[in-house]
Amino acid sequence: MSSIVKITGAASLALHAMSYLAVHADQGMTSTREVAEAFKCSEDHLKKVVQRLVRAGVIKTVRGPRGGIALARPPAKITLLEIFEAMEGPLNDNNCILGNPVCQYKECILGGLTESLNKQARAYLSKTKLSQLAKRIAGNDG
Repeated sequence: MSSIVKITGAASLALHAMSYLAVHADQGMTSTREVAEAFKCSEDHLKKVVQRLVRAGVIKTVRGPRGGIALARPPAKITLLEIFEAMEGPLNDNNCILGNPVCQYKECILGGLTESLNKQARAYLSKTKLSQLAKRIAGNDG
């Protein structure tokens, strides 16, 4: 099936991994292997995502046998927008569906749909804290 709204695999994995860390924050460090197994994804792909999240300041890492990954800040201080933008860069409200304006039209062929969807996404992601997401999904976690 197709959808007009798409999110990259990296952004999806980042949001899922961060929610996992928030739900399991009381256990301290978590291995990337554990997170990769939880979401049935490549540990190598997850490690690349984690690197970006570390650069964004939302995850911390510790090397060694007792090391792993954990949230760098409390989940109530991390927005979903921070996580998304760590993967995708700034979310622009007015994006051409072709990636850049290549057509000769004065207005977008979709009217204001793209701009409206992007504004709605930005509003939701910027107001939603990781702690809120963790509370919603915690009941679904064994």
